Amino acid sequence: MSDTSVFTDDFKTDPYWWEAARPDHEEERALPEACDVLVIGSGFAGLSAALELKRNGVDVCVVDAEALGWGASSRNGGHVSGGVNIGKSSGLPAKQINAMIEEAAESYQHLEDVIERENIDCFYRRSGRFVGAHCPSAYAKLERRVDELNAHVDSGAEMIPRERQREELNTDFYYGGMTVELSGCLHPALYHRGLLNACRAAEVTLCPRTRAGYIAGNEDNFTVDTSRGRIRAKQVVVATNGYTGEATPWHQQRVVPVSSYIIATEELGEQRVRELFPNLKVVGDTKRVLYYFRPSPDLKRVIFGGRASFAAKSALETAPRLHDFMCNVFPQLKGVRITHGWTGNVAFTYDRVPHMGTQSGMHYCLGCNGSGVVMMSHLGHRTALKILGQTNRASAFEAVELPSIPFYGGNPWFLPMVGGYYQLRDWIDRRFAV
Repeated sequence: MSDTSVFTDDFKTDPYWWEAARPDHEEERALPEACDVLVIGSGFAGLSAALELKRNGVDVCVVDAEALGWGASSRNGGHVSGGVNIGKSSGLPAKQINAMIEEAAESYQHLEDVIERENIDCFYRRSGRFVGAHCPSAYAKLERRVDELNAHVDSGAEMIPRERQREELNTDFYYGGMTVELSGCLHPALYHRGLLNACRAAEVTLCPRTRAGYIAGNEDNFTVDTSRGRIRAKQVVVATNGYTGEATPWHQQRVVPVSSYIIATEELGEQRVRELFPNLKVVGDTKRVLYYFRPSPDLKRVIFGGRASFAAKSALETAPRLHDFMCNVFPQLKGVRITHGWTGNVAFTYDRVPHMGTQSGMHYCLGCNGSGVVMMSHLGHRTALKILGQTNRASAFEAVELPSIPFYGGNPWFLPMVGGYYQLRDWIDRRFAV
């Protein structure tokens, strides 16, 4: 049984972000018979691609099985990364990883440019990030990571030993950590709303609640069956990420949807939040089953996320466990209740890096691996430039084809076992930490 005593009386299983921007405000529009480019998926990647295409005179239509932005784009934690996690466990050659880190830093600037250009009011701050080391050996790995990040881009990465940790985070839970200045935060649903409004102003055809089905044909001649009729397109962009399904089986077999869970506390007041986060940085950690958390945009709450379950469970079931995780980090929050608890799918790839490319004539940008705000916006934009023939060099994220996953056909049956193993490894790391 879930401990419902941690819930406020008006507890909701909708994302906290939806209080400011629900994704179901869009009216259905008639599905056109044909378009130049059909974009499947209305998240950051899909809208970024559609906006660039339309402003260059391309007739583009965006379809989504749900309300526009219903998926991870309005459900994520709102952390903005300049490549801090890129290539950590990819197994790719160092030269390839370095190229990805450099492009990830460029993609961060692209995000800032878009927010300024489109005048998107989404509480964006270049706040910096603190990465907490869950054990001493993890701290040593972060020391090597600092050198890697600073050698290739101006990340402003710095090690913070445990004795200085409370300068960044008011807890003894971690064994020191790393700060990265090229990081920040925003309100993800408002950022998505801003992209959506820009697409509307550009007169992109937007079709919510239109599920893509069977796709026939090849480049310059696709026919796509949808739940609201058939549409012809010269090009197709697959931007479904953690919600990739049977309409695109090749992609589905290469992207693993992993549920992530988030809670929002009741209002604590700005002073108390600043006591927890002295420099108001967003926080992630080095555990295999990581925590990620931050102050809310109004600095009155804590937004806390993690992998509360690797099996399919409701936010109602997992929110109390996340509350326990939060109190492990911040014992001073025991007794604080939570107003919202929700879930959404993160998309992981076999090599743990994002990808863009083409397959059977269809373009794709998939695999956020937990860094979707920046990377999916960037890869959607880059995919559009590729279709337009306006790129002067290939993206580092299309240099390697999206790899297949052994024994995986689209059903992530192995997640509970993998999750249990990761949890055990994390427990051992902390149990024997010295």
